[in-house]
Amino acid sequence: MTDILVTDIPKSMGATVLNFDAANPMSNDTRTLIIHALHDRQFLVFPNQTLTQAQQVAFTQQFGPLEQHINADFQGDDIAQVHVLSNLDDNGVPTKPEAPTGTECWHTDKSYTPTPSFATLLYGIEAPAVGGETLFANMYAAHDALPEADQRRYAEMTVVHSWEQSRLKSGSRPPSEQEKHAAPPTPHPMVRTHPATGRKALYIGTHASHIDDMLIEEGRALLDELLTYATQDQFVVAHKWRKDDLVIWDNPSLLHRGATYDETKEKRVLHRTVVRGGPTF
Repeated sequence: MTDILVTDIPKSMGATVLNFDAANPMSNDTRTLIIHALHDRQFLVFPNQTLTQAQQVAFTQQFGPLEQHINADFQGDDIAQVHVLSNLDDNGVPTKPEAPTGTECWHTDKSYTPTPSFATLLYGIEAPAVGGETLFANMYAAHDALPEADQRRYAEMTVVHSWEQSRLKSGSRPPSEQEKHAAPPTPHPMVRTHPATGRKALYIGTHASHIDDMLIEEGRALLDELLTYATQDQFVVAHKWRKDDLVIWDNPSLLHRGATYDETKEKRVLHRTVVRGGPTF
């Protein structure tokens, strides 16, 4: 078997993984290599993959148990754990959605739960020629660039993350009662220590509702200010999608969002799977 090759992406925190077929089971050594590369580089791109939904699920499960989207609208028709991000109507025609979905807002997956996701995977089925990139903001770098006094101050703060508040902020449909029950507001430190790397990262984003022990509007103003700071160009890189790209990223250390594109002309279809977080990672 050909040895896989992990190469840094120029001017990016990410890396490309070559000589690898995600449709086949990994050895324990390969799995360990990929996890170490993910922790070191934060996101990995596996180009030229050919995956069915079932094969993507099987690959994802090698990193841990899957979790499905809290939003029933985003659960796959064929496999519930596969969230199909698509702008195509029933006839395969590009169409702008009637309401925002929240994917263009900066966030980290499942921060509104007690054990946020370990990793997210996207597989490119259709890619726009212009726009539609996935943008990543490095929360290690954003934290480390803060003045030490601010690092100490923010390390003492607790942020409440809320699925309901996130829906309101993004202009998406209101959450159902079932969704609110499944994902009640959840507190997290504003500065989280990554369980695998020991590095500190800001833990904010559109799911962040307010700051404990601070007036609601004052806390939200600070969260908005920090989000603007942490998503400056110096902390952000873009992945330009190509058909058959598979991308996996480390949720605890990154914010991400989808870039805009002409949804009425360009096709963008991605299959999303998510690995549950927890002490294993």
